Amino acid sequence: MIEARHLRVLRAVAATGSFSAAARELGCTQPAVSQQMKALEQSTGTPLLIRTGREMRLTQAGEALVRHASGILAGLTAAEEEIAAIAGLRAGRVRLVSFPSGSSTLVPGALAAMRAAHPGTRVSLVEAEPPRSVEMLRDGDCEIALAFRYPEVRGADPAASAEWDDLVVRPLLTDRLIGVVPEGHRLAGADRVGIEELADEPWIAGCPRCRLHLVEVCESAGFTPRIDFATDDYPAVFGLVGAGLGVAVMPELALESVRPKGARIVPVEPVVQREIVALTLPDLARVPAVGAMLEQLAAAARR
Repeated sequence: MIEARHLRVLRAVAATGSFSAAARELGCTQPAVSQQMKALEQSTGTPLLIRTGREMRLTQAGEALVRHASGILAGLTAAEEEIAAIAGLRAGRVRLVSFPSGSSTLVPGALAAMRAAHPGTRVSLVEAEPPRSVEMLRDGDCEIALAFRYPEVRGADPAASAEWDDLVVRPLLTDRLIGVVPEGHRLAGADRVGIEELADEPWIAGCPRCRLHLVEVCESAGFTPRIDFATDDYPAVFGLVGAGLGVAVMPELALESVRPKGARIVPVEPVVQREIVALTLPDLARVPAVGAMLEQLAAAARR
């Protein structure tokens, strides 16, 4: 019989490449990891790891088992949480992953309300941009991923359109993109700016997904932006713009947590909005603690 604890250890060994690194990640000893791997190989009746000196490689059977482990562990987590709620333990755990502008605006109020309403439920937060946050959800490393996506600029992309088809999608809000220029810029006082008017400017871009979308929007306007700087830290974006090093477009949501110095906000055309959602797996959506956290996020988005 394959045990869940053995699957967690196997996944850690596969991710880290060694027993010692897996032990550090799991907070146990190297002999304990070795013993659990031996027990798992005895249960499966076939080798799962090949040891060559200090290196560790998965066998074909090991690769297959790791591939199935995430779904199995996510299903077990959902089962444990739902059974605990049904049994009246009033306990649970919600691990939330959010992108930075969401974690500084939507998330704090939602987490505080969740903790006040359900003090027995443990809530936690880590930051990651999509698509990494969505990968963490599918890998069983969180219960809810706060994510965003942009509308397609150059026609429908079947892969992009289907990227969340296997998930439960809870729409939260739409977030408009705004322009940011240095205080002394020729367009700093404009009522609105066509993005093509910034064609010759150096650009400061954000995360890979935001950067790709910026390029698509600019190319649709007839030019390719010259991106001199890239950072997903919004205070850094404002700092670079304020120092006169370039222009940027950024989500309006980011303005709630950053005070721009030396930079001016200008409306940009065409108007572009990104869709902000909370994502979870179908099995996890039935867990009461996860459902309650989704409700709190939706309430925070309405405020």
